[in-house]
Amino acid sequence: MKKTLTLLVTLALSCNSSQKTVKEATAETVSDEASEISFAESITENELKEHLFTYASDEYEGRETGEPGQKMAIAYIKAEYEKLKIPAAKADGDYFQEVPLEISKLPIGKLNIEGKDFPIGEHVLTFSAANTSTNEIVYAGYGIEEPNYSNYKDINVEGKIVLLKAGEPKNSDGTYTISGTREASIWSNMSESLTKRIQIAADKGATGILYYDTENFNRFKRRFEAMKSNNNDRMELVDNGATEFYSLFIDQVLAKDILSSIDTDDTSKVLNKALQLSFESSNDKITSENVAALIKGTEKPNEYLVISSHLDHIGISPNGDINNGADDDGSGTVALLEIAEAFKLAADAGKGPKRSILFLHVTGEEKGLLGSQYYTDIEPIVPLANTVANLNIDMIGRIDPNREGERNYIYLIGSDKLSSELHNLSESVNKNFANIELDYTYNDENDPNRFYYRSDHYNFAKNNIPIIFYFNGTHDDYHRPSDTPDKINYDLLQNRARLIFYTAWDIANREQRIVVDKPVN
Repeated sequence: MKKTLTLLVTLALSCNSSQKTVKEATAETVSDEASEISFAESITENELKEHLFTYASDEYEGRETGEPGQKMAIAYIKAEYEKLKIPAAKADGDYFQEVPLEISKLPIGKLNIEGKDFPIGEHVLTFSAANTSTNEIVYAGYGIEEPNYSNYKDINVEGKIVLLKAGEPKNSDGTYTISGTREASIWSNMSESLTKRIQIAADKGATGILYYDTENFNRFKRRFEAMKSNNNDRMELVDNGATEFYSLFIDQVLAKDILSSIDTDDTSKVLNKALQLSFESSNDKITSENVAALIKGTEKPNEYLVISSHLDHIGISPNGDINNGADDDGSGTVALLEIAEAFKLAADAGKGPKRSILFLHVTGEEKGLLGSQYYTDIEPIVPLANTVANLNIDMIGRIDPNREGERNYIYLIGSDKLSSELHNLSESVNKNFANIELDYTYNDENDPNRFYYRSDHYNFAKNNIPIIFYFNGTHDDYHRPSDTPDKINYDLLQNRARLIFYTAWDIANREQRIVVDKPVN
C-alpha cells in the first residue's frame, strides 16, 4: 500500500456519510446539573477521526502482535491515557500488562498405534509437540461429567491418554440424557464442549486426549492445511506453571482402529493398546502487552466494569501490503479512548461512576484471543469475582453489505446469554438515549459464524461475567489491506460509541450489580 493516507484525509472526510456538528464538552463547561448526555457529547466524529487516521496509518505496520507496529500502538494508547490523566490500572503504575507468548511451528511426526503409523495431517492432527508412549488408552465415551451422568464414574484416567468422542447420550425415547428433553445441552456445542471435555480430563490427571469428532475433523484439517501452506505458525500463551497436556484430533479411520465399536459404544473402559506419539515442534518466545487504565468508583470502588477492545491486527501481507485494520479493531480502540475521556470528564465534574471502570486494550486477539485469555485465566488485574460485566467493542465503524435495513444499527451478541437483566438494561438504555437499531442476527445459538466465541468477551463469559459484544459485521475489506480509515462511517462510529458509553454509565451507576441468572456450568 502506498503511503497516501495523509493526502486523502481531506477528500475522505468530505466523502463520508453525514457529519454532525457537536459542541465538545469539557470539565469547565459542564454544569452541576449535567447528565450522562453532556458527557456522551464529548464523543465526536472529529476526535474519532483524528485518533484513527493515526492509529490505523501505514506507520503502525498493521499492529502485528509482538512486532514494532504493535509496540507503537501500545505507546499511543498509553500516551492518550496520560493526557487524560486516567491512571494505570495496575498497582505499580504501569499501563502495560506483559503477555508472554510463544510461536509454535506446526509439528511434524506421527502417531503409532499397535505398530501402525498415522502421519500428521492425514488421520491425526495436533498443533503442538507431543511425545509420549503408553500401553493403555482409557476410553471415556463422551467425556461428560454431570450430576445425572458421568463417563468417569468407574475409571481412573490419572497419567493416561483418554479417548473421547463428540456428542452426548440420548435415551431410548429420543430425548437427551443430560437435559431430559429433546433439546440438546451444551455438550452438543462444539466450541464450548471441547473446552469442557479437555478441562475435565486435565483436572482428573489425564496427560492428553484423542478427540473423535466426525462433524468437525475436516474443520480442524482445513485449519492445519491453511497454516501449513501459508507457513503460518501458531501463537499461544506461555504458562510456565501449566502441566503439559496433549490434544489430538482423530478421524473415523483412526478412531475405529483404536476402538472398532466407538460409534455405538458409550461404556468407559481401559484399552490395552500400545500408543506412541512422536510429534516434534520448536518454539520462539516473544512478548506483547495489554494496556489497562482505571477510573476508581466513588461508592463501590471494589466492583468493576471492564470495557474492552483489541489493539492488534494482522500486520503486513507476504507481498508487502499493510493491513491497517481501521475497522478491525481500530474502530473499537478509538471508541474506547473516547468513552474513557467521557467518563473522565464526568469524574472531573464530580459525576464519577459509582463502580470502578477498567479500560482494557488487549493484544493477540487475532492470534486466538490471547491477551484477554491471559487477563482472565492467568493474571486478572482486578478480581474476576468483583467484575460485574464486560462490554467488548470489536469492529463498529462500517456497515455490513449483506444486511438489510437502516444504516444506523449495531449487532449485539451475548447480552442475554448469562443475564436477562443486562439484556433488558441494554434495550432500555438504547431506547432512552441512542435509538439505534439493535440487530440480534448473530446472537442466534445456531449462527454458523460463531461470532460469540470469536472475540475477547468470550474469555469473560466463560467465567460467568455478563457480556455484550458490539459488532458491525464483516465486509469486503475484512482482514485486507483495504480496511483503511477513509472508509469508516464516522457518524455511525460516534453513535455506537455513545450507546456503549450510555450502557456503561447505567451499569456503573446502578444500585445493584447485574444479576447472573443463566450461569454456565
